[in-house]
Amino acid sequence: MVSPVLPLPPRVTAPARGLRRWLQGWWRLIHLAAVLLALALSPSSYAAGHRRSFARHLWLGTAPTLLSFAVLTTLICLVLIRIVVVTAVSYGLTQYALEMVVRVLVLELIPLTAALFAALRCTIPQADQISALRRSGRWDALREQGLEPLRREALPRATAGIFCALMLAATSAVVGLVVAYLSVHGFTTAGLASYTHTVGQVFTPAVTLVFVLKALLLAVAVALLPLAAVLDEAPRRRLSASAELQGLVRMFLVIVLVEAASLVGNYY
Repeated sequence: MVSPVLPLPPRVTAPARGLRRWLQGWWRLIHLAAVLLALALSPSSYAAGHRRSFARHLWLGTAPTLLSFAVLTTLICLVLIRIVVVTAVSYGLTQYALEMVVRVLVLELIPLTAALFAALRCTIPQADQISALRRSGRWDALREQGLEPLRREALPRATAGIFCALMLAATSAVVGLVVAYLSVHGFTTAGLASYTHTVGQVFTPAVTLVFVLKALLLAVAVALLPLAAVLDEAPRRRLSASAELQGLVRMFLVIVLVEAASLVGNYY
C-alpha cells in the first residue's frame, strides 16, 4: 500500500512560493528587456515611419537634462576635488592627488551619478507615460489597429533612456577631467603634459574597457528595467503601484551589482 504524500507545512511552502514569485518576476523583466533589446537591434525598427518618433524622444529625453546635469557635475567636482587635493597635501601625498581624483571621480562616481540622474529625469517619467497609455486604453487600441505598441511607444523611450545615460556619462567625464586640471594647474598649459601622463596611467586598456562596459550596462539597466516593470503582463500585477515599485527596487539592485562588478574588475 502506497503511503499518502503529506503536504508541506505552511512555514515551508510560504517561502517557497515567495521565492518562485520573485524568480518569475525577474524572469518576466529579463524577457521584456531582451525583447526591447532585440527590437532595438532590428533594422525594421528604424524605418522611415519611426525615425521622427525616435528623434523626438532622443531630444526630449536628453536636451532638457544635459545642461542642468553639467552644471551639477561641475559643482560636485569642484567640491570633491578640493577636498581630495587638500587632504592629499596635508598628508604629503601631493603627487597622488590627481590620480586619486581621476580614479574616484571619473571612474567610479560619474557613471553612477549619470545613470541615477538619467533614471530620475528621463527613464522613470517615460515609464510613467507608458503606464498612463495602458491605463487610458491607448496601448490596446494600437494593438487592435494592427500596430505594435512595443515597437511604436516603448522602444523609442528605451533608446532615448540609454542615449541619455550615455550622453550624461560622457559629458560629465569630460567636465570632470577639465575641472580636475583647472583645479590643480589653473588656466595654463604648463601642466598639460604631466596631466595627460597621469590620466593615461589611470586609463589603461583594461580600465577603459571596464569603464565603457560599466557605463553601457548602467544605461541599459536604468532604461529598460523601469519600462519592463510597467509592461509586465502578469494579470495579478498589471499596472499596480507595487509592481512599479518592485521594478525600481530591481533596477537599483542591478545598479549595485554592476558597480560591485566594476570595482572587482578595476582593483582585483
